[in-house]
Amino acid sequence: MVQNSLKSEDRMEELAWEGRFIQVKLKNGYECVERVNISGIVVLAAVTDDGELLLVEQFRPPIDGRILELPAGLAGDSAAVAGEAIERAAVRELEEETGYRPGSLQVLGEFEPTAGVMRETYTMYLCRDLEKVGEGVGDESEDIVVHAVPLGQVPAFISAKRGEGLAIDAKIHAALWHIHVAGLL
Repeated sequence: MVQNSLKSEDRMEELAWEGRFIQVKLKNGYECVERVNISGIVVLAAVTDDGELLLVEQFRPPIDGRILELPAGLAGDSAAVAGEAIERAAVRELEEETGYRPGSLQVLGEFEPTAGVMRETYTMYLCRDLEKVGEGVGDESEDIVVHAVPLGQVPAFISAKRGEGLAIDAKIHAALWHIHVAGLL
C-alpha cells in the first residue's frame, strides 16, 4: 500500500519553534521545518547574451561556509514587498544579487528540494535577455561574489570551486539539466 497522506485521525501536530521565516513542527513524531511569512521562493538560471551562466558565491550560516549557487531569494519577505508576485521577486532578486535585469523569464518548474525535512517549494526560472543595470552583490546582510561562467566551462568551474573548499548547490545541476533536456539554449 502506498501512503499518500496521514489520515485525519492520525494527524498530531505541535509547534516546537517559530522564527521570522521558519517554523519547526512535530508531526506524528517527525521534526518538520516549514517556510512561513513569504509568498514564494525563486531560483534563477540567468544566462547572458554571451552564453554565460550567472552564479553567486556567498557565506551561508547553516553550513558555516561559502557556497556556489544560482541567484535566489524569497518573495514577499518584508513589509515593503508583502504579497509580492513570484515573477516580480525573480526580477528583484536577480537585480539585487547580480546587477542584471531579465528581459524574459521562463518557468523551468517548481521543486521540493528537501522534502524529507522541510516543506519548501521553489520556482526555478530561466532568465534571458539580460540588461546590466547595477553592481548587484545583494543587500547589506549579504557578501556576494558574482561569477559569469561560459556554459561549456561550468563543470570545470564547479570542480575548481569545490577544490577551493566551497560547497556546491545542487540546483545548479538541476537548472542545467532542464535547460539541456528542453533544448532551451
